[in-house]
Amino acid sequence: MAHPSSRAMNGADPLRMVRVNRISSRSDLYPRLIAMQKLADAQGFAIYRVSGSGLPAKQRLVCELENWGPSNAGFAKAFTDAYGDILLDHIEKSLLPVSWAGAHDRAAPGPADFSPFMTRLKDGILPFSGLAFPVRLGALGNGFILFTGDDIDPSSETIVELHGRCCHVMMDLLSLDERRSAAAEALSEREIACLQLAGDGRISEEIAEKLGLSVHTVNAYLGSATIKLDSVNRIQAIAKAIRLGYIS
Repeated sequence: MAHPSSRAMNGADPLRMVRVNRISSRSDLYPRLIAMQKLADAQGFAIYRVSGSGLPAKQRLVCELENWGPSNAGFAKAFTDAYGDILLDHIEKSLLPVSWAGAHDRAAPGPADFSPFMTRLKDGILPFSGLAFPVRLGALGNGFILFTGDDIDPSSETIVELHGRCCHVMMDLLSLDERRSAAAEALSEREIACLQLAGDGRISEEIAEKLGLSVHTVNAYLGSATIKLDSVNRIQAIAKAIRLGYIS
C-alpha cells in the first residue's frame, strides 16, 4: 500500500479514550478513525457491518467506510472474499481481535505475548496485513473495524485501547442510523415533498402551486419539518435532509 508509515511521526499520541458525544454525519467519524489508524501505525482503515442480522443464511459483511483510495478499489471485495464468511462465524462466537499477515509480511500484527487473546486468520491471501476488531451491539450494529497496512506491530496496550475506541465508533454509527430512521418516520410525505421542492430552489408560492396547497400550508409543512430535523432554519433543514438521504 503506497502510504507513508506513521512510525516516523512523533509518538506522543495519548492512549486516552476520546468520545464524541454526538455526531451529525458519518464524515464526523473520519478524524477519529484517522487518529486510531495512526495509533495502530497502519496505512488504512475500514468499517464493515453485518447486513441481514437475524437471518444467518443471508448475513454478509458490507463495507460502509474506508480510506483505501481509488488505487486500491478492489480491497473491499478482496477482503470479504477472503475472510467474510470466517468473520461472520467469528463474531457470533467471540469478540477477540482478529489478525492476518499479508503476502509480503513475515508475521501477523500484534506482540507474541498477546497471541492467546487474538484469533489468527490464514496468512498470505491478501496484499496487506491487518487487525480487525469485532463489535457486537445486539441485533443491529454488529461488525468489524479494520486497520491495514504493512508490518503493523502495535503493543498489547494499544490493541486494548483500539478495541475500546472501535466500540465507541460503532455505537455512534448505530446511533446516527437510529436518529436517521426516527427522523424519516417522523417526516410526513407532504413535509418531504415541500423540502424537496424547496431544495430545488422553489419559493413557497411555487411549491404551493406545484402541490395544490395554500402558501400558509406549505410554510406550515416546512416549519414542522424544520423542527423535526432539529434545525434552526429552512436552509439547515434542507441541508440535513439531503445529507441524511431523504431528499436529493
